[in-house]
Amino acid sequence: MSAPTPRCAPRRLISRTAARPADEAAGPENPDPGTPDPEAGSALVEFLGTAVLLLVPLVYLVLTVAQVQAGAFAVEGAAREAGRAMVTADSAEAGPGRARAAAGIAFEDQGFAVSDGSVTLECSADPCLTPGATVGVRTRLAVPLPFVPDALRGWLPLEIPVTATHVATVDEYGRARS
Repeated sequence: MSAPTPRCAPRRLISRTAARPADEAAGPENPDPGTPDPEAGSALVEFLGTAVLLLVPLVYLVLTVAQVQAGAFAVEGAAREAGRAMVTADSAEAGPGRARAAAGIAFEDQGFAVSDGSVTLECSADPCLTPGATVGVRTRLAVPLPFVPDALRGWLPLEIPVTATHVATVDEYGRARS
């Protein structure tokens, strides 16, 4: 009987490039396999730089549009409430004061100072609170751009004017108030 022939363990082939990290692999960009790749990590830096350059103006645009929208809400509400306050006043002398107070509340409700807005009243009849007459209300507000220093506001017009009008009718079946 013959002795069994010993079997050899299979050889494993190990590639030299598989054991190296990716940044040290030899290739057309990096001919010397011992030095790290100088471009490694630069995509992250470029992405962050581009993101900041695009994101900061976009955030400022959103803030500006939100501020102007708040101003539009303020003047619309102020015109409507000033008209209601005027036509429901007890007298024509008390009406403008009530209208300005109502408009001031609407301005403050949206975060603007009362002094930033203006209210103009126009009556279609004399006296103003004659039954069936109309009262026209015009409100105006200068909406400041966000994050602009007050020193620059004196040199450049850095405000967006927003206006609204509303016409309110005095009750036809009420008594005449002068």
